Amino acid sequence: MVTARIAGVGAALPPLYDQEQLWEDVFRWHFSRSRVAERIFTASHVRTRHSATDPAEFKAVADWSTAERMRRYGEVAPPLGLTAVREALVAARTDPDEIGLLAVATCTGYRTPGLDIELARTLPLPADARRLLIGHTGCHAALPALGTIADYVAAHDRPAVLLCLELTSLHLQPASIDPEQMVSHALFADAAAALVLRPEAAAGLRVVDVDSRTDTARRNQMTWDITDLGFRMGLSAEVPDALAEQVGPLVNDLLTRHGRDPGDVAAWAVHPGGPRILDAVEEGLELGPDALAASRRVLAEHGNCSSATVVLVLQEILAAGPPAGPVVALAFGPGLTLYAALLEPDD
Repeated sequence: MVTARIAGVGAALPPLYDQEQLWEDVFRWHFSRSRVAERIFTASHVRTRHSATDPAEFKAVADWSTAERMRRYGEVAPPLGLTAVREALVAARTDPDEIGLLAVATCTGYRTPGLDIELARTLPLPADARRLLIGHTGCHAALPALGTIADYVAAHDRPAVLLCLELTSLHLQPASIDPEQMVSHALFADAAAALVLRPEAAAGLRVVDVDSRTDTARRNQMTWDITDLGFRMGLSAEVPDALAEQVGPLVNDLLTRHGRDPGDVAAWAVHPGGPRILDAVEEGLELGPDALAASRRVLAEHGNCSSATVVLVLQEILAAGPPAGPVVALAFGPGLTLYAALLEPDD
């Protein structure tokens, strides 16, 4: 049976900014010197983050129409995505003309012809390559996308690429005293991250299974609404408690199906939605204090880059060398939705 393996990972990051400096220069004034906002920024555990939008523009961006924000996305996203995909292809020792499917996950920008078609043109991809856009799914989009392209690779015996690209800086909202907006603006950042999956039994993590769990009773705890002034995040303070309750059953079901248990897992690639999210996952899975070190480093160095973030965490784990056992990737988004992927190294 043909299986899909993660053969290469790539990333492209816009300019880096210091979190404290962003607070002093931009957000202190955006939130009217609110002490609540200052505490939220300090407690975010983000030290630096990337932005494709110059902070000097933030005041203007807050008043941009959605159309203006989409125009900027169309200018900035293609070169950033191209860099991430090319890096992943080089790491996977794969030529663009081998690719049978390109999947693009994004919830921060849309146009047609869009990012997927621009990449097909500039790489270039073969004319028969399929394209799939996974839009407005949120922070967990990388994992259902991973499951989809893994199925394609296994069925068609042909490599595929996944690009997750988010420009959250384009959705800076007008000044408010809403704590949910303070949290969002303290955490979110920009990034592009790509994976190449190959079908042959080469070195790399094998995609064993992808599973999900949706708590529709809590569907309004995390939202991403399209407004006339960009996309607006809604993030309830109750989300960490919901994740702590749901993540254990999801992971145990996934591992049990494959004769595994949490003690077998060598590494956890968990989407760092925020420090309380990571604490909730540790609690729900009864993990040790160092289990999510890679996720905490990514949060500190890059912030929450929506769908791209879990790929950055996986890249961080792989940079330390081949894992000694299974890897579980976890990501969370609106719905309230949790996704888990089981990845296995070579025996």
